[in-house]
Amino acid sequence: MANLQQATLAGGCFWCIESAFNSVNGVVSAFSGYAGGHTDAPSYEQVCKGDTGHAEVVRVTFDADVIAFRDILEIFFALHNPTQLNRQGNDIGSQYRSAVFYHDEAQKAAAEAIIAEITDAEIWPDPVVTEVVPVNNYSQAEDYHQDYFRNNPQNQYCNMVVAPKLAKFKKNFAQRLKS
Repeated sequence: MANLQQATLAGGCFWCIESAFNSVNGVVSAFSGYAGGHTDAPSYEQVCKGDTGHAEVVRVTFDADVIAFRDILEIFFALHNPTQLNRQGNDIGSQYRSAVFYHDEAQKAAAEAIIAEITDAEIWPDPVVTEVVPVNNYSQAEDYHQDYFRNNPQNQYCNMVVAPKLAKFKKNFAQRLKS
């Protein structure tokens, strides 16, 4: 019997984060969605306007007997720049903020610990601005956002932004990839 747990993570465009996590050994599923806002079940268009309070997130369901939450966080922090407030690259707005939406106190403690380690190691020249907040008001994004990178290889954004991030991720985390 699998030891299934969930992580809800915001690190910029959900297409990048979702495509990476779906290739990780121990991850059962990764779905693009929205969390942290005040509007129930917002649409992509509403979230893009930036006034729902939601972030683009990825809900990762993983087998904790295969991959630990700490490992999920290490991958997450390697996939985006946690020092950019309300943006990732050219994607600007609070919907692109960096956040760990924790599901329990153990996840909160793990997120706070890894942020402290990143800060102490001075990996980034600027301070980490990743929010660590309880998961709330989560909803899964529209079907066309799921597996977007795999289903839309001709998309210019995917070719310019997602593909290079995914290639770097696969090189750096080759030992973590599904066979």
